[in-house]
Amino acid sequence: MEPDLFTAAAEERQEKDPAASPLAVRMRPRTLDEVVGQQHLLGPGSPLRRLVGEGSGGPAGPSSVILWGPPGTGKTTLAYVVSKATNKRFVELSAITAGVKEVRAVIDGARRATGGFGKETVLFLDEIHRFSKAQQDSLLPAVENRWVTLIAATTENPYFSVISPLLSRSLLLTLEPLTDGDIRGLLGRALADERGLKDAVILPEDTEEHLVRIAGGDARRALTALEAAAGAALDKGESEISLQTLEQTVDRAAVKYDRDGDQHYDVASALIKSIRGSDVDAALHYLARMIEAGEDPRFIARRLMISASEDIGLADPGALPIAVAAAQAVAMIGFPEAALTLSHATIALALAPKSNSATTAIGAAMEDVRKGLAGPVPPHLRDGHYKGAAKLGHAQGYVYPHDLPEGIAQQQYAPDALRDREYYTPGRHGTEARYADAVEWTRKHLGRRRS
Repeated sequence: MEPDLFTAAAEERQEKDPAASPLAVRMRPRTLDEVVGQQHLLGPGSPLRRLVGEGSGGPAGPSSVILWGPPGTGKTTLAYVVSKATNKRFVELSAITAGVKEVRAVIDGARRATGGFGKETVLFLDEIHRFSKAQQDSLLPAVENRWVTLIAATTENPYFSVISPLLSRSLLLTLEPLTDGDIRGLLGRALADERGLKDAVILPEDTEEHLVRIAGGDARRALTALEAAAGAALDKGESEISLQTLEQTVDRAAVKYDRDGDQHYDVASALIKSIRGSDVDAALHYLARMIEAGEDPRFIARRLMISASEDIGLADPGALPIAVAAAQAVAMIGFPEAALTLSHATIALALAPKSNSATTAIGAAMEDVRKGLAGPVPPHLRDGHYKGAAKLGHAQGYVYPHDLPEGIAQQQYAPDALRDREYYTPGRHGTEARYADAVEWTRKHLGRRRS
């Protein structure tokens, strides 16, 4: 018997004894219409709907697809739905245990099924990023000639983990983390459904909120925690899952943190002020509170980028690139791995030398502009590239600094009303100490009078 996603024996056992299978398995959708989230991939005529046989497509057959997304977003679920709904031959392989030999066996079987019985084959390959280049190469003829329609799943960025020829022959479908609303709907269905807990327990609002937080957009994690907490409550003879029972079951305390209320802003403020104060341990504490409470990692990353300029600035010019790189990494990987990246950036920023000179400089400059201290651009700085500019005196008398030995020309740059204004006051910490020397030298050579 060739490998299948779920064997008939396992399904029969599940029907007789639902508790024999995990809640996350029992609650897997049976049709695409039951899938929670990912609605951007499930519209009429989408590749997934064509894979389950919706629409003929005429001469255009269904495409191979690569499903990319974080754990628990529905990659295996979508393959399961296809296996149930399609009239095609369905084969499953895992890149963890399969190799080239197994791939070739599936391809040979697919060619026989197509030639002998006119039966198309859908191959679900889980964890494709674990396949080597040679192993992925072995799939190319089958995908290109449509001996198999490939559904490949990966949690890694396909542009780095899947070979280009295979990417070009497949459609890349990106799955998104489930929203809090998606998770709540999933929990409600699992509580009431005959395949689930059959209304055996009640989930109060505070317990549900904590369960949504610890799920972190992962459906499997949410259902696993719900099943464990429900079992603990029923063992104690309770019909309601208390917050205490859930905390004891999953060993994760409910952090007092309202993402839409004061706690959201108070903890975020404390994180930034701890970084500003160079208390790396306090900063890590507040970061951990935000992570454990299910805060959006992108929000944290944005605050770190602001801090890198607001509180560190030129004292350590490398701080901003670290924060920006962290934000980019967070957007690509998400939780739980993003916690490492955010910790990396938080530690670097907290221990960096501090300067708010960039903040005060732009603040002072903007304040003058708001007061109306602007004035016309000096004529020699105006654009002189268009016809007639010279007649207006534009760009006349401008000295090109690169023509001078010291690379600086003693000429006026600011408008008349601001020619002696000094906005930037450099600090003497870290790298900015050399900026302080540089700005003193340049102002002198510009012929500026000190205000």
